Order: sequence, then structure tokens, then C-alpha cells
Amino acid sequence: MQYALAGMSDQGIRARHVGWRLAAGAAVLGGLIAGYWALSETGALALLADPAGLRERVRALGAIGPLAVVGLMATAIVVNPIPSAPIALAAGAVYGHTWGTLYVLAGAEAGALAAFGIARFFGVALLPRALAYGQTLPLLGSQNALMVIVFVSRLLPFLSFDVVSYAAGLTPLAAWRFALATLAGVLPASFLLAHLGTELAADEADRVVLTVLALGLLTAIPIAVHVVRSRLRRRDADVQSK
Repeated sequence: MQYALAGMSDQGIRARHVGWRLAAGAAVLGGLIAGYWALSETGALALLADPAGLRERVRALGAIGPLAVVGLMATAIVVNPIPSAPIALAAGAVYGHTWGTLYVLAGAEAGALAAFGIARFFGVALLPRALAYGQTLPLLGSQNALMVIVFVSRLLPFLSFDVVSYAAGLTPLAAWRFALATLAGVLPASFLLAHLGTELAADEADRVVLTVLALGLLTAIPIAVHVVRSRLRRRDADVQSK
């Protein structure tokens, strides 16, 4: 009887714990929606559609400009509808290649870790216990495989940076591994976007074209490798079947 009561007590505590996490998650979601609405109503989002105006606004901030860039980048990662590319371009235009890249990288990393942490904290209440510990899928339980997936996804611009960050938080991937894979994967894109912003600000059309081509190659190379490997595997399978 005592064991049964203890089991019921444990279940009650677990249920309350899950309920608290869900309530906190709803509050965070409400806060994000309210923040997005505030940015929209104050015209801050419209400023992202005006590259020249955004550059001047960041430049006018003076010493706190870098903090604004990092904060805006992080917010754009956590709040999916906010575009991050205009912020990165403005950082490159105002601070140049090196510092612009560092500020963009810091903001992207901070935003990715925030999204990862939100999903990790609240995801326990939304997913089965087995999934949380990676017992259902072989790759889900492999730290190295998950780390590689996160790294590769950062190299593919057509994959949502925000969604990948939230999704990674729902896996058993260690936070430090996620941070390292994200840092390594987002560095090339951060540099190219900052560089593109610098060239756009200087109105150097030829260099802008080269930068755009580099961005295209960054996307095309991983896709080409995947296509070639898939075709080779299919060809080997056809040969073996014959």
C-alpha cells in the first residue's frame, strides 16, 4: 500500500512538473509573440527592409552598435519571422569584414543557444521519455552523428537556422557539442554576409557579384555532393541486383 501511494505521489509530482513546464512554455511563447508585435508596431521590422536606413541607425548608435547587432541577430534567431540577413549585411557595412563577422557570429551563436535551450527546457513535457533519451532512433542517440547533422545544416542556407536550433534542443545532443557545431558551421556564412554588406556599402558591383557567387557555391557544393553520392549508391544497387 505504501509503495502504491509512493508511486501515485511520484506520478503526481511528475504531472505537476510537466504542467509547470507547459505553462512556462506558453508564457515564453506569448512573450515572443508580444515582442514581435511590438517590433512591428514601432516600425523596427520595417527598418529591416531599408538597408540604407538600417546601416545609418546602427552607425548612429556608436559604442552600443555592436551590442545592438548581436542582440538583433539573437532575437532574429529566436523569433523566426524576423529576418537576420539584413542585420548581418548592416554589420558588415558598418564594421567591416572582421568585426562585422565577429558580431554576426556572436549574435547567431547566442540566438541558436537560446533557441536550443528553450526547446531543451520545454521539450521534455512535449515528447515521450524514450525519445528524449534517444532510444527510438539509432542516429538520435549518437552524439557524433547529431553533431555532424547540425554542422552540415548550418552550411545549407535553404534550411531554416531557427528550426534547426529548436529541433536540436529536442534531441539528446550535448549543449557544448551543439554550440561547437553551430559555431563552425555558421562561420562561413557570417563572413560572406558581412563581406557582402561591406561591398554593397562601397558600391563595388564586381565584388558583390563574386560574393553572391560564393554564397551560391556554399549552397550548391553540399547539394552536389549529396546528389553524386546518391546516384553512385543507386548505381551500385542496380549492379548488385543484376
